[in-house]
Amino acid sequence: MTDVHSQETRSYNMSRIKAKDTKPELLVRKYLFCKGFRYRVNAKDLPGKPDIVLPKYKTVIFIHGWFWNGPRGGLIIGCKYFVIPKTRTEWWTEKIRKNKERDQQEHEALRKTGWNIITVWECQLKPRKREQTLEGILLLLQKIYLDLQKKPIITPYTPPATEFPIVAEPPSPYGDD
Repeated sequence: MTDVHSQETRSYNMSRIKAKDTKPELLVRKYLFCKGFRYRVNAKDLPGKPDIVLPKYKTVIFIHGWFWNGPRGGLIIGCKYFVIPKTRTEWWTEKIRKNKERDQQEHEALRKTGWNIITVWECQLKPRKREQTLEGILLLLQKIYLDLQKKPIITPYTPPATEFPIVAEPPSPYGDD
């Protein structure tokens, strides 16, 4: 199928698709900020350049859209919001597959260094689900914080197995107490 736009128009349209400061990202950031959370944005020093980094909570948040990350759940079919572009379908399918593969590798690298990962999908921030999703993020961050604050359980003292010499007077050799 041929493209309905000229190459210049298509190039312009594609250039308007933002990689950061998207509406879903801003929505989550504003919610977290008004709840008292402080964070870094698009940390270049972490694998995958997470959208939101909460160092105090050792947590990163990725906000995924359907266009670059494909539908959630890994299926091409199933998400009503996801549509593969009609031109160069094979190329787009392969691109999205590679993006998902790269995301998995980056998540694994973050987990190995002790980071907690929260992934929020664009469809979870639709008006019907928005409040539930944002409150879920808040509850998850609170749980992570409590887990980080847990103190190790103190084990009770157990005396060593060897016997120590008696410090008091030795028993009487005559048997009287």
